[in-house]
Amino acid sequence: MSEYVDVASSGPSAAFFDLDRTLIAGSSAFTLVIAARSAGMIPTGEFVRNSVSAATFKWLGASDETTDGLRDRALTFVAGQRQDDLSALNERVLPTLLAKIRPEARRLLDLHRHAARATYIVSAAPQEIVGPLAQSLGMAGGIGTRGEVVDGVYTGRLAGPFCYGEGKVEAIAELARWDGLDLAQCYGYSDSASDLPMLEAVGHPVAVNPDKRLERHARQHGWPIVHFSQRSKQVIRRTVAGVGTTGVAIAGFAVGTRVGARRQRSLIPWG
Repeated sequence: MSEYVDVASSGPSAAFFDLDRTLIAGSSAFTLVIAARSAGMIPTGEFVRNSVSAATFKWLGASDETTDGLRDRALTFVAGQRQDDLSALNERVLPTLLAKIRPEARRLLDLHRHAARATYIVSAAPQEIVGPLAQSLGMAGGIGTRGEVVDGVYTGRLAGPFCYGEGKVEAIAELARWDGLDLAQCYGYSDSASDLPMLEAVGHPVAVNPDKRLERHARQHGWPIVHFSQRSKQVIRRTVAGVGTTGVAIAGFAVGTRVGARRQRSLIPWG
């Protein structure tokens, strides 16, 4: 029997994927900064500061201050740069990011596609990187941070929400209005508590390799939790969040079994 026999789109839904440590192992920021340094777009001192900022952001998490600081640093970096030059970094960036895509994440993308459900990357990374990456993966699109461009040059101002935290909700809500999506029928995947606003905005949130705060929240609210391996095609651990909470429908990409419960949230697009 086909593993897709029970997979069907339940209506106007989509699946939204965070990028760093969800779709990919590691950070896209490091990849972009290294590529920009190699292209001569970042001086050595600025390269070191950006690398330290990215590492701090990754390991210590993000407060409002660090988020604002990284946003402002990114806008300062692109101010005066040509949009074509940033887009040209994809020649270096895309092969590296594609090599970091987790096998389990590719499997989820395939399952959503078989369910006729659009898939999107939602990331604070620049739209010029996120869009082509999503296209390379056969996804419906990428939702990234957009910088204002005048005469082909970045002004250093935003041209939309900073696609982080509440900014992701603003972005997917706008997409939902345009495409007639019902967010209550949509799926969201992320590793970070910073994405709690996006995960709470959709009807089917899933914590992927979650940080401690997101894992605690997921357990308290009965959300599926999955742990993807870094290199293996196996899901090395999966849990059902909370005591006496939801069962999780787990498709063939795991072990092809289902666990029933009184209230069900789907890990992948079953019905």
